[in-house]
Amino acid sequence: MIYYRDLRLDRASDKRKDRSWLRRQWTRRRCRVLVLRHDKSLMRWPQASAPVPEVLHLPQPEVDRLVDDPEHAVFLGLDRAGPLFAIDASSLSERELEPYLLGANEFIDLRDVGWLLDAEQAAQLAYARGLLYWNRHHRFCGVCGHQTLSEQGGHMRRCGNDSCGRMHFPRTDPAVIMLVEDRSDPARRRCLLARNSRFPSRMMSTLAGFVDPLESLEETVAREVFEECGIEVGDIEYQASQPWPFPSSIMLGFRARALTTEIRIDNDEIEEAYWFEAGQLLDFGEWGDDGDSFCLPRRDSIARFLVESWKEEVLKS
Repeated sequence: MIYYRDLRLDRASDKRKDRSWLRRQWTRRRCRVLVLRHDKSLMRWPQASAPVPEVLHLPQPEVDRLVDDPEHAVFLGLDRAGPLFAIDASSLSERELEPYLLGANEFIDLRDVGWLLDAEQAAQLAYARGLLYWNRHHRFCGVCGHQTLSEQGGHMRRCGNDSCGRMHFPRTDPAVIMLVEDRSDPARRRCLLARNSRFPSRMMSTLAGFVDPLESLEETVAREVFEECGIEVGDIEYQASQPWPFPSSIMLGFRARALTTEIRIDNDEIEEAYWFEAGQLLDFGEWGDDGDSFCLPRRDSIARFLVESWKEEVLKS
């Protein structure tokens, strides 16, 4: 399973261009709102009777005090329950938010609980997080520096300077992530896993990197693997993709065959890297567990999907 994708919302791309239609959706009786603050989502922390966090879809009247203008809410889409919006409460004080933080309610980082949630709810929170992040960081025009105004339910911002009027749209940064496989001995297929300097001390994962300007995805895969671990690769094949709103990427998953096997880490981003057979991965722990053994990437990451799908394929062969 790959988290944060396959969102089952009608984004109503054409209808959301109509400001009056958006306002009607905001005032509909069945309108629900997700509340985020500093990229964390308002949820109810797990209780004995509910082992996973509960995503809070608040009725629109309950959040009126948090929104001075409905134009500042972002429209996520429509589902069977009605319209779904999200608002950014980052500028509000803790005192202003006290009524929403009663009991077990708190703002929780999606990265800490994403794989515990229902897949649809996880995708909704990821979508809201990415869209609100973009709006918060694009309040000024990159051409003339004038303040921008939200349009189309937060899916476009227009420069408020009439002599400029530039339209700005949400950006997504493409990044490749790849499982490199050594097939030099067909009876002992191995995969390359590494630990980035930013990772927890025991976590091993696949290699990844951002796409450079005017570079194909396959070129990025080959360049990143060689730069980080000194391995030359070929037979680069696309596997799957994942929206990754931490803060604004799309992860494009690949598998590649190693043409060389001597590991030479860059000692900058990569601190250690090794070849592992599929059977060795069975002894890996989970991200966040205590222990001294290596651990796998988080369950909500496409890195985990790439590793697990390769492991299962090899063990079944």
